[in-house]
Amino acid sequence: QKVIDGEEMDSLKLKKRKEYEDNIKKNRLNIGNWIKYAKWEESNADLDRARSVFERALDTDYRVVSLWLKYVEMEMRHRQINHARNVFDRAVTLLPRANQFWYKYTYMEELMENISGARNVFERWMEWRPDEQAWLSFIKMELRYKEVNRARSIYERFVTVHPDVQNWIRFARFEENHSNIANARLVYERAVEFFGETELDSKLVVAFARFEESCREYERARTIYKFAIDKLCGKDNHLLLEEYGKFEK
Repeated sequence: QKVIDGEEMDSLKLKKRKEYEDNIKKNRLNIGNWIKYAKWEESNADLDRARSVFERALDTDYRVVSLWLKYVEMEMRHRQINHARNVFDRAVTLLPRANQFWYKYTYMEELMENISGARNVFERWMEWRPDEQAWLSFIKMELRYKEVNRARSIYERFVTVHPDVQNWIRFARFEENHSNIANARLVYERAVEFFGETELDSKLVVAFARFEESCREYERARTIYKFAIDKLCGKDNHLLLEEYGKFEK
């Protein structure tokens, strides 16, 4: 078996590098070629060259989400966490609507046991008023560390940004699950007030009444049902009437 000395190895690398460069010249927009090139440089234990390839690729088209992710993955493989943070920071600044970046960024910080860092990333994300799942992920993270008050604070903002019936119910159940019965009742009352008589939803009413029933507050539950049946008279309140019928049995 032939042993390749340092000079021959350098020559082979030079040849291979030229092949990659030629491929890129043919089609700069083929992101796959850039990624293969960067991976090859990484396999030669030359992170600086690999970074340079990624940077040139991003200069060509920074909108390609997978390119940023491959770049970050390389940094993380080599435990270059500050470099990874730097890449993530640039990615979320340029493409704040790409949820994958935020999810992976918060996950990395949590993996590094940098909970305050993960929280800061979530807070930056929430400023963009993302979809419901993003808010729920933030809440779940806080609850993993028993940060109930922080989770409550996020719920308060969540129902302002996404004031759907289901989210108010989620908020109330969160309070109920943490044995804060008075808080849960208050959330339901606020939700009823928020939607008002014109937008009152039977799902909200049924959830509120069932909550009171579970607390053995039967008169409260009855009052809620009767109030809603009166207000929703003539509307599609099949669910409400059905549940009230079950309750009175």
